[in-house]
Amino acid sequence: MTGSKLPNTKESIFSTMSKLAREEEAINLSQGFPDFDIDNTLSELAFKYMKAGNNQYAPMPGIVELREQIALKYEKLYNYKLNINENIVVTSGATQALFTAITALVHKNDEVVVITPAYDCYIPAIKLCGGKVIETAIDLNTFNINWAELKTKITSQTKMLIVNNPHNPSGYVFSQQDILELENIVKAFPHLIILSDEVYEHIVFDGKPHLSVLGNKHIRNNALATFSFGKTFHATGWKTGYIIGATHLINEFKKVHQYNVFSVNTPIQYALAEYMQKHANYKAISNMYEAKRNLFINAINHEKLNIKPSTGSYYQLINFTKLSDKTDVVLAKELTRKIKVASIPISPFYFTNKPDKTLLRFCLAKQDETLLKAAEKINMLGEYV
Repeated sequence: MTGSKLPNTKESIFSTMSKLAREEEAINLSQGFPDFDIDNTLSELAFKYMKAGNNQYAPMPGIVELREQIALKYEKLYNYKLNINENIVVTSGATQALFTAITALVHKNDEVVVITPAYDCYIPAIKLCGGKVIETAIDLNTFNINWAELKTKITSQTKMLIVNNPHNPSGYVFSQQDILELENIVKAFPHLIILSDEVYEHIVFDGKPHLSVLGNKHIRNNALATFSFGKTFHATGWKTGYIIGATHLINEFKKVHQYNVFSVNTPIQYALAEYMQKHANYKAISNMYEAKRNLFINAINHEKLNIKPSTGSYYQLINFTKLSDKTDVVLAKELTRKIKVASIPISPFYFTNKPDKTLLRFCLAKQDETLLKAAEKINMLGEYV
């Protein structure tokens, strides 16, 4: 198309693999959505507020009751008291929050540092704003961020650094040292904005804490963080999330949010506000997904597969390098057709520097029976690859 703002953009790998999974009647561990239902209590709450007549536009930043619950939760978990009028906006999912934040803050020719592999919505949003993507890659053996290399990417033209914790697709979770590295970067580059994607905040394993960027007093004045009720409460189709951050950044966010979304589903907001009053409704989620991670990787016994257990998110990477020299995209499609298990290759999570390793991402947000069936099929790989 002449004049396209994203001339090289094609169908996303998520759509491609989910479509292939349907065609092949394969177990779909590709796209990141649960195959189990939400808590019936939450469904009933949504219906309750619909029947009560809460079906018109909500306030632009979100209903007061939900912003109050978000503030209470954030203070409880991260020891930071938010102003519900200045620091919080309810959004139509975290992807909208990320897109709006980038649109509000990134100008033409601004540089944005992206840590790859990265969730695929970051880079198109930067390009639409006329920004320049500066890529820095994690170590695919350890999944650690090379902070020394990252610092060399930041210049006076760098407007924003996007981080993702827990990380999709690697499952890496920030340590206190990672937060200190971010703190040092902000101190060295006080003009820099940190945009933190924290949608898997409640899916952290092995006793690790989730460390939010705004929990650090030296970072928070430069930062925005996005969150997802869909990921937390297994309701991805509700497309409801929120963003929190420094007042001056949220003010800029609101200027764009009010025109590209304005407000978010009203009865769903009321339902979430009441549901969040019971902290157990989000505190038990890590244990559930950790059990699913353990079930899945313990059921896989192929000696040529390299599996580093995920420490967060609801994804697990598996390294197929010893088993195949095919590209990850080709292998993912072949496995969908031959063993009937769909996954996501990670090379599409990169901007320019594609990895040599054959790594595939599998979604753990499935029923135990589904995960066990998938593992059984993966164990048969030697017959097909």
